[in-house]
Amino acid sequence: MVAGGIGGGIGAYIERNGGLTTVELPQAAKNSGGRAPDSVAGIAASALPSVVTLHVSGTTESGTGTGFVLDNEGHILTNNHVVAPAGPSGDITVTFSGGETASAEIVGKDSGYDLAVVKVKGVSGLKPLPLGNSDNVQVGDPVVAIGAPFDLSNTVTSGIISAKDRPITAGGEKGDGSDISYVDALQTDAPINPGNSGGPLVDTDAHVIGINSAIRAADSGSTAEGGQAGSIGLGFAIPINQGKRVAEELINTGRATHPVIGVTLDMKYTGDGARVGAKGAEGKPSVTPGGPGAKAGIKPGDIITEVDGQRVHSGEELIVKIRAHRPGDRLDLGLTRSGKDLSMTLTLGSATGT
Repeated sequence: MVAGGIGGGIGAYIERNGGLTTVELPQAAKNSGGRAPDSVAGIAASALPSVVTLHVSGTTESGTGTGFVLDNEGHILTNNHVVAPAGPSGDITVTFSGGETASAEIVGKDSGYDLAVVKVKGVSGLKPLPLGNSDNVQVGDPVVAIGAPFDLSNTVTSGIISAKDRPITAGGEKGDGSDISYVDALQTDAPINPGNSGGPLVDTDAHVIGINSAIRAADSGSTAEGGQAGSIGLGFAIPINQGKRVAEELINTGRATHPVIGVTLDMKYTGDGARVGAKGAEGKPSVTPGGPGAKAGIKPGDIITEVDGQRVHSGEELIVKIRAHRPGDRLDLGLTRSGKDLSMTLTLGSATGT
């Protein structure tokens, strides 16, 4: 009877506790953590120390965006619409990937390119992010986007280059056109969301090929990156070749130059191409006397249809194609005048942006 009672107690214990030994499930051993440099993990490990999150606050607005370190002097490149809420007297705080923070001041900004440079002081050990060459990018190339979507800093997403030379416009909230940016953008399906603005789009060498700036939002169809619908795989980045030129001008002079052709466009024209207006602003000529367009032979009413062999379908597209060049560049234009096709060569002039 004693033995039977002991055996019954042991059996009940085993049934309740699964046996007399501790269960240990098999698991892979810890590895060294190394990843191939051209893997997403390897690219992220290389680029993340150079990427920062910006918290911007002004008297009436605040916002979050991303930027990346340009040099050891503390210059950081981001979007103009990221720093715009600061206004003339707001605060900008930069948070590095390791959690360190520093205050920043605006060095220069340009709404037409939607780019801005800020600078931090008293920060050591900065790691500039190498710049690539956006002219080398091909559709299908793998890319990685880094930023702070919805203030989730150090977020990494990956995808491919979906298209090049996408003419997009963003901004326009002021109503007078002064805040509209025109970009001949790189399109990517790497998920980009509000807060990614100003962050780098990098290639497999962890070199910057674009500045993430806009998304196509499903709810409104807007290209403004601030749309709250979230990523639907249609993101747009400013090519770094344009970003580099503008950043250098902002650092050196505080302002950027815009290439111009010296004509006023009829932005209400709904036909194919970009039509030169009959009159300019405040009754001035639509073709600036002595300007690049006048020297090339452009006349009021001409419809510009091509720039360097690329078709132009609207006034916005023409501005985008022009902004993709530098002052002094020569462009081959195709145009229609009174039903006749013409071609001419134009040397771009220069204007200072805002």
